Amino acid sequence: MKKYFLLFTSAFLVINVFAQRDTLWHHKKTAVVLTYDDALSQHLDNALPVLDSLGLKATFYLSASYPGCKDRIADWKKAAIHGHELGNHTLFHPCIGGKGREWVSPGQDMNNYTVQRMVNEIRMTNVFLEALDGRTKRTFAFPCADTKIHNTAYIDGLRNDFVAARNVRAEMHTIDKVDLYNVDCYMVNGETAEQMIGWVEKAKQTNSLLVILFHGVGGGNSLNVSLPEHRKFLEYLQQDQKNIWVAPMLEVAEYIKKYQ
Repeated sequence: MKKYFLLFTSAFLVINVFAQRDTLWHHKKTAVVLTYDDALSQHLDNALPVLDSLGLKATFYLSASYPGCKDRIADWKKAAIHGHELGNHTLFHPCIGGKGREWVSPGQDMNNYTVQRMVNEIRMTNVFLEALDGRTKRTFAFPCADTKIHNTAYIDGLRNDFVAARNVRAEMHTIDKVDLYNVDCYMVNGETAEQMIGWVEKAKQTNSLLVILFHGVGGGNSLNVSLPEHRKFLEYLQQDQKNIWVAPMLEVAEYIKKYQ
């Protein structure tokens, strides 16, 4: 009898573990965060209408000085009203210049920055974003995935300013392994809907967080996704919301923070 009791108990524990894994992300198998970088007009004209038609919410990381941001303030305000997150992607989008990055101008070269200058510009961008959406909680995305000024991780001085910070590495992690100030993501560069769906299926199987980064959507950037593939992928997410929690980065990051 004791043998059967132990077998029953073991089986119950295994079933319970898998049940918990499958309901971890708001009672779903995975969380998917859709992020769009650089405040492109194509985000407003091409991505937002599809997102809104499907009832999906995303995070748009804005660089305040970019034309697609400062010239379309009313449109970004409207996006925030509709439930999308406006994230901080710095004031001028500085990157580390040098070999292979000749497009980085001296004025926006992080080699010429101090940590304090970077912090000041990022905080000024938060002020700008609060003027758009009235919100004080925010997430950040590292421009060009550059996280350091002269070997100093500048995010360390900004942890009280942000709930999370997104990097760019094609990795996914379970909720207990997510580093909120170095969140990984898969960057889209010509992938088909089927390829992106494959990422989500892997996330579902491993109960991991999947963050996806779009730049161009039907144009606007050489790192691009075509309009048909973008729509097909979003329709897949919308149709499988039984298993997939789609939410902005801020909402998911707060959920992770509470769990951890």
